[in-house]
Amino acid sequence: MTSGGRSADEPRQELVGARMRQFRKERGMTLRGLSAGSGLSIGFLSQVERGISTIGLVALNSVAAALDRGVAEFFDDSPGHQPGRDAERLPEHFTLTRAQTAATEYVSGAQTYRMLSSRGPSLVLEPLLVHIAPGGRREPAYGHSGEEFAYVLSGELLYEVDGVEHRLHPGDSVHLRSTVPHSMYNDTDEVTTVVSVVTPRLF
Repeated sequence: MTSGGRSADEPRQELVGARMRQFRKERGMTLRGLSAGSGLSIGFLSQVERGISTIGLVALNSVAAALDRGVAEFFDDSPGHQPGRDAERLPEHFTLTRAQTAATEYVSGAQTYRMLSSRGPSLVLEPLLVHIAPGGRREPAYGHSGEEFAYVLSGELLYEVDGVEHRLHPGDSVHLRSTVPHSMYNDTDEVTTVVSVVTPRLF
């Protein structure tokens, strides 16, 4: 992943916007209705649908909930396929993911999320490797259901929790109830890599 990553992100950005419009229309929902259900402004949602603005994963999670869809469905460009929905073929209590196994990746704004495990019906954690490119749109602090943990492998990360900013360096970590308003942002010139574990699942 390059530090800019702009040209690689644009097709995915357009796909997410197109999927948002498709799912919204399938439910017969207006932008005003989606705004009310997700807590995001009509103008911003309109820009995302047209591929003008990117949307962060947390905000997209709110849109997905309002549309009764899984977040992964916004990134899938093959009809009829839903990533991560193969849990019925896995043991309920255990998954094993080898290093050489192709991992599923999702790009949302300046962040690339690589899933670190397969699905297990009785497993609730979402372990992810996250690459955060410099710059991008800094989202306002936001609270949602669940719990999350982030451990910085390389680079630096500005992590705001309940109105207080904390600068994390390699080896630093943060663990919080996701209901507390929070946000993260890479204000350096290098890519930041983080191991993140969240619940409930995002994808």
